[in-house]
Amino acid sequence: MEPIVADTPPESNRPGGVLDMDSELVSDISTLIESGQRGMVMNILADLHPADLASIVSHINQDLAEQVLHWLSVETAAEVLAELDDDYRAELADAIPNERLTAMIDELDTDDAADILADLPHELAHQIIPELEDAEDVKELLAYEEESAGGLMATEFVSVLRDHTVAQATEVVRTHAETIREIFVLFVVDGLDRLVGIVTMKKLLLSQADALISEIMKEDIISVPTEMDQEDVARLMERYDLVTLPVVDPDGCLVGRITIDDIVDVIRDEAEEDIQRMSGVAGGEEATDSVWRITRGRLPWLLAGLAGASLAALVIISFEESLAAASILAGFIPIVMATAGNAGIQSSAIAVQGLASGDIWASDIKKRLGKELSVAMLNGLAASIVLGLAILVFGGIFSEQLGGNPVQLAYTASLALLIVIVIATTIGAMTPLLLDKMNIDPAIATGPFITTSNDILGILVFFLLADWLYL
Repeated sequence: MEPIVADTPPESNRPGGVLDMDSELVSDISTLIESGQRGMVMNILADLHPADLASIVSHINQDLAEQVLHWLSVETAAEVLAELDDDYRAELADAIPNERLTAMIDELDTDDAADILADLPHELAHQIIPELEDAEDVKELLAYEEESAGGLMATEFVSVLRDHTVAQATEVVRTHAETIREIFVLFVVDGLDRLVGIVTMKKLLLSQADALISEIMKEDIISVPTEMDQEDVARLMERYDLVTLPVVDPDGCLVGRITIDDIVDVIRDEAEEDIQRMSGVAGGEEATDSVWRITRGRLPWLLAGLAGASLAALVIISFEESLAAASILAGFIPIVMATAGNAGIQSSAIAVQGLASGDIWASDIKKRLGKELSVAMLNGLAASIVLGLAILVFGGIFSEQLGGNPVQLAYTASLALLIVIVIATTIGAMTPLLLDKMNIDPAIATGPFITTSNDILGILVFFLLADWLYL
């Protein structure tokens, strides 16, 4: 038996099938563009996938990128524009003559067209929209929130009435084949355009021509309202392994569809945004962003971290007498701060990941708290035992600095470490859940916020115990 192989694009359109993307290729293309070698440039780019073309355009000078988009055909340039990062795409689109830009946007599906128009200056967008073939559909999409199902959907889909025959439905598919890029399923509606079922292409092809759609359709369907957040849409499609998802209005009428390629972009964008926020960067930073925009995104978090570190320094200064009485305590400051930060980041990262995937709910606070406390106690005990033994082992070597009482110091430091780990783990796990319950992105709980707060609390707990038990 021959192996079943998934459909692949022709060699000329397969990403990486013609040329490997590297800095040398980009440099060569840049040189050719600068020297006006249009024919040679087009010969190199002719067989590349739009995503690869977009990658090249993103890595060359903006003036050269504008020249490439001018040389490409309207259809290809439109597909490249749709693949670019939002801000860079807006800069390039703003430099394209209105007539050509309108023709390019007309080549795209309505969802991609709406995305590009949303990034353009308002005056320019208002000039272009009336000239589009699907102006009304695009206007409707622009009215929805950008990160909602309505803002994500495309208005191109194939729908048939429930009393149509298979032969009639097949003819409808043929009619729309040129204008709709991928047809995964047929949506079945009633006389009021309310969604009542779906028919897969496989079911359509295998059914008798005179069979009614109502006889072969699947009535147990999953749909989403236009206002649903795109992250919830992504979770839904991932959970049920859907390749397309119908979008309905409050009356249940079919208004659009969301396809898996749109959801892949959502998953990637949301993951990138969460990683950036967890690292103390304002979500949305792109490689093509200007130095000023990147600085604006990072500086507030650095200043917030500076403020937090200053508070930690104030805590240390307030225990100046304790440090003077036992200078050995200064050696445990980095241990306490690092451990508190690490414990908080571990628990908060797992909480954020679980919330993003839907595995953890905001209502799981009590259950999550119990589990995190158990983990914190076990980890804290293990770490505190290791630290206590290390102090006892090296007590003889540093007996002068320890003041001749390594046992008391080991007990104090170990207990402080245990308490710090428990506190940091609890804060790290609970903060994302509380933020999510307040409809605030839990990703901001990690990074500077958790590490700074745990540093302050860790140092405070350590010195309070040192004053009480050691000094």
